[in-house]
Amino acid sequence: MINLKSKDILIIEDDKGITRVLELEFKHEGYTFDIAMDGKEGLERFQNSHYDLILLDLMLPEISGMEVCRKVRKISSIPIIMLTARRDITDKVIGLDLGADDYVTKPFEMEELLARIRAGLRRGKTKTGELKLLELADLSMNILTRRS
Repeated sequence: MINLKSKDILIIEDDKGITRVLELEFKHEGYTFDIAMDGKEGLERFQNSHYDLILLDLMLPEISGMEVCRKVRKISSIPIIMLTARRDITDKVIGLDLGADDYVTKPFEMEELLARIRAGLRRGKTKTGELKLLELADLSMNILTRRS
């Protein structure tokens, strides 16, 4: 049986309050997700798993969100939504120029964030349109990373 997962989200956010709210809302909405609490962990998770969208904070420990975005963009066209307290237009322009697909400032309305996530997932499907995860019984393999 081939299973195409279409709602796997990587949340890279160091604020435990925000991650808890996102966790509860995403479970309610039926999204599957992983949470990384710093940029280094986020990059490692991205490189070792399949995701359909990244929700990325800018101000992260270890590696900044800007650097994470830059590194991800070198190897992938995955939709990236920056979620940050930085409201300055310069930060928004830099983030979008680095390759982010969208930019949401904190505090945010959950309904708007969910709509932006749905839009990002739609755009991501049309960009890639390719099989990324093969599953057979209890065996699965990510075709892009060639890891099980």
